[in-house]
Amino acid sequence: MVEGSPYWGVMIDPRTLRLDDGREVDPTDLIHLPPLAIAPSKIIAVHLSYASRGIESRDNPKPTETPTYFTKPSTSLNGHNGELVKPEGVQYLNYEGEFAVIIGKVTRNILPEEAWDHIAGFAPVLDMGAQDFRDTDQGSMLRVKGMDGFCPIGPGVVSGVDPRQEVLRTYRNGLLVQEARIGEEMVWGPDYMVADIARYITLLPGDIVCTGTPAHSRSIDPGDVIEVEITNLGRLKNTVVRGPAPRADGVGHPPMDTPEVRRVALGFDQRVRPDLLANYRAAAKC
Repeated sequence: MVEGSPYWGVMIDPRTLRLDDGREVDPTDLIHLPPLAIAPSKIIAVHLSYASRGIESRDNPKPTETPTYFTKPSTSLNGHNGELVKPEGVQYLNYEGEFAVIIGKVTRNILPEEAWDHIAGFAPVLDMGAQDFRDTDQGSMLRVKGMDGFCPIGPGVVSGVDPRQEVLRTYRNGLLVQEARIGEEMVWGPDYMVADIARYITLLPGDIVCTGTPAHSRSIDPGDVIEVEITNLGRLKNTVVRGPAPRADGVGHPPMDTPEVRRVALGFDQRVRPDLLANYRAAAKC
């Protein structure tokens, strides 16, 4: 958004964004809309796909024989430099740095090796989760992962890059809290996931597949800046802000603090790299 109006743009260098009308602006402080030419009909995300995450959460680098998935509503979309609202009463708002697949054409009943021709590009994405709702919605994670703004993506969409050759890093207030060499850690690649989903579900242009996160997803607080960077794809930045409680007080399942909630939200520190743990604690705002 530039002066209240939306534009498409192309990055010339880290400090120069060329708008579609020819102007060049500094993108640093701009609010970016999700970089999608077509609004997604669906957002599908994988539960576990990185070996380090499997080891941390299940003590098994491949905790499921095949991928399992959940969905996020399109209203969870957010952009680069956007705000992540942590509602009053929510204690555990966890980050998960990932890369997203953006579908480029109608995709149904394809082979994994054909999936690359159906992909428009890739982008950094944050799969945010309010883990306080882990105990409800019959395990669908609708409210855990589906709240408004819980799927920031961007800054842009990049094609011609194989994300399996890249490195994923997540930062809390500038300090590294997640890191993975994607090709060495991913149990199933993006081609496998797209072909797997498309066996029974048609993927349409603009649809998004979030491909999972490495170890050390943890809760963050209002005022925190969370960033996910993927080499050759870009660096996505969002800021956590405090939001009010819903007006319908006493309606529905409330945020909870239970053993299952804490198991996922707090993770298993003994199975995580010590430098990531130290950085997470050092990055906490007083």
